[in-house]
Amino acid sequence: METTSKQSVAEPVAGQPTNPAGVRQYDVAAVNRGHKPKLYKGREPIYPRRVHGTFRRLKWWIMAITLTIYYVTPWIRWDRGPYAPDQAVLVDLANRRFFFFIIEIWPQEFFYVAGLLIMAGIGLFLVTSAVGRAWCGYTCPQTVWTDLFIWVERLVIGDRNTRMKLDQSPWSAKKARLKITTHAIWLAIAVATGGAWIFYFSDAPTLAAQFLRGDAPAVAYITVAVLTFTTYTLGGLMREQVCTYMCPWPRIQAAMMDERSLTVTYNDWRGEPRSRHQKRAAAEGKPVGDCIDCNACVAVCPTGIDIRDGQQLPCITCALCIDACNEVMAKVGKPRGLISYTTLADYAANAARAATEGVEAARAKQVLPGWREVFRPRVFLYMGLWSLIGIGMIVSVIARDRLDLSVAHDRNPRYVQLSDGTIRNGYTIKIMNMEPQPRQFDFGLVGLPDGLMWSPDVFDEPARRFAVEVPPDQVREFRVFVKADASKLDETPKPFSFRTFEIGGRESVETPAVFETP
Repeated sequence: METTSKQSVAEPVAGQPTNPAGVRQYDVAAVNRGHKPKLYKGREPIYPRRVHGTFRRLKWWIMAITLTIYYVTPWIRWDRGPYAPDQAVLVDLANRRFFFFIIEIWPQEFFYVAGLLIMAGIGLFLVTSAVGRAWCGYTCPQTVWTDLFIWVERLVIGDRNTRMKLDQSPWSAKKARLKITTHAIWLAIAVATGGAWIFYFSDAPTLAAQFLRGDAPAVAYITVAVLTFTTYTLGGLMREQVCTYMCPWPRIQAAMMDERSLTVTYNDWRGEPRSRHQKRAAAEGKPVGDCIDCNACVAVCPTGIDIRDGQQLPCITCALCIDACNEVMAKVGKPRGLISYTTLADYAANAARAATEGVEAARAKQVLPGWREVFRPRVFLYMGLWSLIGIGMIVSVIARDRLDLSVAHDRNPRYVQLSDGTIRNGYTIKIMNMEPQPRQFDFGLVGLPDGLMWSPDVFDEPARRFAVEVPPDQVREFRVFVKADASKLDETPKPFSFRTFEIGGRESVETPAVFETP
């Protein structure tokens, strides 16, 4: 029984035949000698080579812009007056506010944040349907920080061949120095990444001074530690494994692409059969394609795939293989575009032309993607929906009131009959001032003839109206008692309203209430 168990988990012997069921025979003797089988294939290190070209320059620009936005935004100042924070973008959890330049969002206005998230989702659908996995290849944080870490590694150690030789060489003082320097810079970037994140939740200069002095809140240090670990691990150590195994987005995007979506494609109708000795093959009369099998496209790929094998899940369509292949094509005197951004429809058209008219004719008439691939009904649908939500949110922000009034009737007792025969009802009033400055409001009754009110906290003389001052960005809560002559009331509850408006302003709000009677 023990031998049978070991046979079921032993490693297959290379070159041994399989049984009719397709299962390889196993080296039982190797297992008996203590060799443990491997359940998973180990990670093969990837060493992307430096490349120059249009798409590489585009990635540099996007990386510089996105990193600048992330690290610099918390330090941008924005004058909101003496009663509000002067940080342009601030998630003020303590006071339950979200500030974004001129926009201030309160907790009850969280639907604006939900709207932004919906716009972000639709924006991803829009980009994917138009230009494929452009998000993954250019603006995904995993891609941006991995690019940054690879750039640091290349700057400290060297390009692809140098890094490969260093990893394969035995440990020495030089190797230790280069490795320690690289990982130290990675850790510094990871710490800066975590530090920049916490500055979005508190005043950046104040929190930075507290953090360096060691008296910042514990949650700040915990957050920086967690983000330092994740940034260093995901961007420096795991890299392409995050895109291949951890990220669900590549699986989702496949459902959003169609035959008109742009994607990085190897035009095998033009490149095959590939050969490294094209002149010799041509002299011998053998058919050869444009691909010289130099593996430049593989050497520059950050996920280590061979685009010539077709569309693959790990491909993030960063198009670096296009730049590498175009460099090679220029050197061998052949047209660019052996690897190109194209659609499945255009690829099929080019392949059909090559089959009927010949490769040379198809290459001369090669269909390249144009505006029709980007602007098509499906893209316009996403764009229209995205724009509609955005315009609706902008209009809502511009037209929204910065004043709110809520009224809650006392539950017990519902009413009180006073010694003079009048009926008194109690209410809890909340006036919300959503402006970063103090405001004075006129608070009064609408309806309920002969009704009077007073407040122990604000105005203790019975009246139809009185003034209330509300501090900036706060809710003023106070009790109000309303009384009316019982002889002028019947047994049905009397509807009326509380109304408040800004003194010297235009905003006003009216909230209905009910006066209970015996």
